[in-house]
Amino acid sequence: MKKNFTDLIETISTLRGPNGCPWDKKQTHESLIKCLQNESQELIDAINNKDVENMKEELGDVLLQVIMHAQIAKEEGLFDIEDVMIYLDEKLHRRHPHVFGGHAQATSPEEALALWKEMKKKERENK
Repeated sequence: MKKNFTDLIETISTLRGPNGCPWDKKQTHESLIKCLQNESQELIDAINNKDVENMKEELGDVLLQVIMHAQIAKEEGLFDIEDVMIYLDEKLHRRHPHVFGGHAQATSPEEALALWKEMKKKERENK
């Protein structure tokens, strides 16, 4: 049976639930910082080593960190994984005006990066 993203979210919720794993239930944003750093470095190492199988595993471990943080935030009444995905999607649209309907043009990676930086600067100025 093929699993989907919703199944994964439910798995993490179960791990942190009343009958879940004592270690997972105890974690906080702060306690997971070292895990996030380690998993990110392991992914970087896999990329540098061109180790595709290990990349797949390490991407999963980084995704686990993202979902765990979102689950903790949900339990705290702050936000959930859908909020994270919506925010990311909106940001990608804002920062790619050359793709998603703006008047800006980017014909090279350098121009696209310059537009990204320009949009990011505008976002920070408006905060």
